[in-house]
Amino acid sequence: MRVFVALEIPSAVRENLAALLNAFRSVSAQTRWVRPENLHVTLKFIGEAAEAKLAAIRSALAGVRSEQPVTLAFRGLGFFPNEKHPRVFWAGAEASPNLKILAADIDHAAETLGIPLEKRLFSPHLTLARFEPPRLPEKLRAAILENAERDFGSLRTSQFHLIESKLKPTGAEYTTVESFPFAEAEA
Repeated sequence: MRVFVALEIPSAVRENLAALLNAFRSVSAQTRWVRPENLHVTLKFIGEAAEAKLAAIRSALAGVRSEQPVTLAFRGLGFFPNEKHPRVFWAGAEASPNLKILAADIDHAAETLGIPLEKRLFSPHLTLARFEPPRLPEKLRAAILENAERDFGSLRTSQFHLIESKLKPTGAEYTTVESFPFAEAEA
């Protein structure tokens, strides 16, 4: 089973991004666009995990805590590694400081099970598209520049999710395996 840990995004944010993706899709049909229902903030990619290891993963994740919920404001657009050689097109996420700590705690909990620590610095974002080969069509570049500072909404949450990813010819299909509260929910 292929799994990862992520934050779900609210439907209002998803709808704002779906409208943007629909507009961009008409400008660049050959780009590999993420389906709006698959948008999420990845906290830890685990990868293939045997069914027998799933109970240990769940147990490790259940122990992760934070003093308070995390908040994120989704705004701005950008690229990994950069605009000249874009592999990933993303919407930015300005997060409360405890999100970085939460992601590190999840990473360390997974490491106790033999899952390697992340090599890259944690950078919260929503992946909108992937480019193969890494090149940006000029019409799409112009459309992105027009929307570069756009605000897509915000999120405040006290839970993260273990999600299964099934790779299919039509794209990845995600199913929530389990949700984990990490902070007291506010009344």
